[in-house]
Amino acid sequence: MQATRRQFLHVSAAAAATLAASGCATVSEPVNPLIVDTHQHLWDLSSQQLPWLGDAPAVLRKSYRTEEYRAATAGLNVRAIYMEVDVAEETLRSEAELVLGIAASDRTPMLAAVIGGRPDATDFPAYVKRFQDNPRFKGVRRVLHSPATPAGYCLRPEFVRGVRLLGEVGRSFDLCMRAPELMDGATLAAQCPGTRFVLDHCGNPDLKCFRAARAGEEKPRHTADEWKRSIDALAKLPNIIGKISGIAASLTKGGGAEDLAPAVNHCLDAFGPDRVVFGGDWPVCLLGATYQEWVTMLRQIIASRPAEQQRKLWSANALRHYGLKV
Repeated sequence: MQATRRQFLHVSAAAAATLAASGCATVSEPVNPLIVDTHQHLWDLSSQQLPWLGDAPAVLRKSYRTEEYRAATAGLNVRAIYMEVDVAEETLRSEAELVLGIAASDRTPMLAAVIGGRPDATDFPAYVKRFQDNPRFKGVRRVLHSPATPAGYCLRPEFVRGVRLLGEVGRSFDLCMRAPELMDGATLAAQCPGTRFVLDHCGNPDLKCFRAARAGEEKPRHTADEWKRSIDALAKLPNIIGKISGIAASLTKGGGAEDLAPAVNHCLDAFGPDRVVFGGDWPVCLLGATYQEWVTMLRQIIASRPAEQQRKLWSANALRHYGLKV
């Protein structure tokens, strides 16, 4: 029988109390602990072109700037790493210059940026060289779940060469892929052992596959077991870290922490406490939850884990992996 939200929260709270009583949770949580959000989107439609927004839900088709991010995170102690927003290809450089300039100011929670890029482009080495001396430039992402990037796209020799270059200059590459193609990401990471990879959005699982598994319903195209096997294969590679992000956007009306818990917990267990980071995925998360709701749900899900592991997820791992100081 599927657990209700009330039952889920009761179990989480009881487990947390048991751990505390046994001495497992040895680190006291501060009143307002630091959160390092490794997946902060911003866009200003008065100056940026995001072609994909044309087909996006209405809630996303407006500007989301630093002031809106501050409002969304009000009351939380948040610092952020900007994540590229799949701008029109001809504006990649201007996007990078814009956000790296914002990160260098003292008027924003943004500490650094993962910029957009095309590892398979002939001018990619020159593009990376333009920014590689900027300490706030932490990595590159090319979205791999668009029609322009079919299955196997990231395994093309020129793409692999570009991703290897990122490792040579000490930058990471974010894997943002369709769940059925996650093994392409594992193959890419194995071919680029000198590059650190960050798996976005828990590997983009279809939350329906977990509901189907629990309820004995008809199986979706990509099953929970298939997703788990892919996550396990990725986690076995030491140059990949897992980002707990994105899945809140997939929540349907009335959904909550119990719907997200299977994916979150599997990723946390597969990658281990030292190779996971938190990502807000705002404002895309608004498709299923507000920023504050996502943080609350994740806190509920991980409440039974030792406090030190929780601190690593929320901030310590990100500070270490990205070389940040706050």
